[in-house]
This record gives sequence, C-alpha cells and structure tokens, in this order.
Amino acid sequence: MGGGKLTIGSNVHCAKGLQVFTAIHNYEGDKLPYDETIINKDVVIGDNVWIGADVIILGGATIGEGAIIQAGSVVVKDIPALGIAGGHPAKVFKMRDEAHYQRLKAAKAFF
Repeated sequence: MGGGKLTIGSNVHCAKGLQVFTAIHNYEGDKLPYDETIINKDVVIGDNVWIGADVIILGGATIGEGAIIQAGSVVVKDIPALGIAGGHPAKVFKMRDEAHYQRLKAAKAFF
C-alpha cells in the first residue's frame, strides 16, 4: 500500500499475511497527529529472501539478498544480506552461512 516503489527480487518466498507499506503520514506537518501530506518511501526485497507469515515491511526498508524474516516481524529498517531477523522491530539475531549460501546459489539449487 502506498505510492512508493516496491522492488522484489528473484525467488522470493513469502507466507500469507505479508503487508508492505510504501508511504507514511507526515507527523512533522502543520496538524496533529499528522497532516494531509503523504511521504512515499521505497521498499526493496532482494533475491532469495524468505519472509514468514504476517510480516509487515515499512517504507524505506531494504531486505538484502538471502535474508530470512521471522514470522510476525515488523521490518522498519534495512536488513543486511544473509541476515536472519525477527521481532518488533525486526533485528538481526543470526547470519546465514555465506559459503553454504554461495555454493547453493552457484549450483542453482532453488526451491
């Protein structure tokens, strides 16, 4: 939802309930709690990303190649390539094994 650009890479898997917001209300405008201004913010989802059920991704976030987003998470900022993240807000708690990932990618072992 929103007027920002959504870019989705190849071989992205997502479960049900994914919501992506590419716009926010302007809370720094001339009215409270926000004014009529809409601020568009792009979202980028890299190749081979796995997104669990009921994830929310907010505008301005980039999810790097090979990242995994845990079910029920709220992504509010960038998640690096190969990062495994979860929570509210989503934080990286582990990294995928890069050598293993690259071997599978080179072998074109995609699901």
